[in-house]
Amino acid sequence: MTAASFRSDHDLLGERDIPADAYWGVHTLRAVENFPITGQPLSTNAQLVRGLAAVKLAAARANQELGLLDAVRADAIAQACREILDGKLHGQFIVDVIQGGAGTSSNMNANEVIANRALEILGYGKGDYSRLHPNDHVNLSQSTNDVYPTAVRVATILGVRGLLDALETLEAAFAAKAAEFRTVVKMGRTQLQDAVPMTLGQEFGTYAVTIGEDRQRLAEAGLLIHEINLGATAIGTGLNAPAGYSAAACRHLAAITGLPLVTSPDLIEATQDVGAFVHLSGVLKRVALKLSKICNDLRLLSSGPRAGLGEINLPAVQSGSSIMPGKINPVIPEVVSQVAYEVVGNDVTISMAAESGQLQLNAFEPIIVHSLDKSISHLENACRTLTERCVRGITANTERLRLSVEQSIGLVTALNPHLGYAAATAIAQEALATGRGVADLVLEHRLLSADRLEELLQPQRLANLSN
Repeated sequence: MTAASFRSDHDLLGERDIPADAYWGVHTLRAVENFPITGQPLSTNAQLVRGLAAVKLAAARANQELGLLDAVRADAIAQACREILDGKLHGQFIVDVIQGGAGTSSNMNANEVIANRALEILGYGKGDYSRLHPNDHVNLSQSTNDVYPTAVRVATILGVRGLLDALETLEAAFAAKAAEFRTVVKMGRTQLQDAVPMTLGQEFGTYAVTIGEDRQRLAEAGLLIHEINLGATAIGTGLNAPAGYSAAACRHLAAITGLPLVTSPDLIEATQDVGAFVHLSGVLKRVALKLSKICNDLRLLSSGPRAGLGEINLPAVQSGSSIMPGKINPVIPEVVSQVAYEVVGNDVTISMAAESGQLQLNAFEPIIVHSLDKSISHLENACRTLTERCVRGITANTERLRLSVEQSIGLVTALNPHLGYAAATAIAQEALATGRGVADLVLEHRLLSADRLEELLQPQRLANLSN
């Protein structure tokens, strides 16, 4: 490139050349050089980028309202922030998602991009910071230590909303299958052994219920994230933020995002505490583990097709083997379980990062943010995939299910109150030894009449559908 292709920018460490068309500046450049960790820039977390822009917009409006920032600069900053909220300039957020400095590099990346776009809007060149400065104007009344955590909360709330929607859709899909399979009788199992009869609808109904419970717990955990520390500045004392700024900034941010945000009653505590993230991660782990358990069940129930349980059929979505013709694997439940394992690992990471905070600040929020973002976004994608590519297309092998009930020793449990435990045990032992069905043996030994036996073995009664 020619000299004209660059502009000079400087910080306390000295001068650096910046590509002339870049909206970021020297602080961002040094962060890119210092943190070549994941190869994933901030732009991969679009909600966080929008969260940063929303906080900067709220700060600009609060500073203007309090007389600290003139209308011309405030309007230019606001327009730049609005463009970022609309999805523009995200490619300029280039620092790695995992970084040292408690998020300072993310904050400065935002300050520089917003400042240089605002300068363009005002008719000046990028880097002409005497007109509008990343720190003096875009970061006015702020610190990374209140900007970054607040932006993270905004991003997390929006992410949780997407996951809640995906869970609701998955819950509805299982509920629909529960209704479809309401009268399909099968054998229930405990410890992988025959237990007592139930319906396939009851089995699928439990999946809907458990997902609904997890959805409620996740919504409750999300409420804790609505408390922000904007206005706390460096350590929570509000140094360099004028009286009334915290309330004004929170009010503007709530209006910008449409979220019911509230200012923490103790900003010093809020600046160092990440307990809400730990709690949220724990609920995400709960969701993940329950989803994986359901997927384990789906794989077991569909195992076979001839040498396994073979009670249900999962949709065939791709060939299963490069060597075994005709093989179909349960790839969708498998991928969901792998996401669950990742979420468990992310929870450990978040726990360690939370414990490692020291004194007035937790410097490890970037890894907390990255881990939460992966858990939330991957779980959302997993839920939507499980719904669309698996659950909605599940069918039942009704004949196989019927035969398994008729041939199961567990059927005798339903007759126990009418035969007595000793007689029922004898029938079970004979059925097991001879391979004959329980019903045939009961009739042969004249323990019950055919009509009474038929009545007792009605599907509604076997599965206790009246309860």
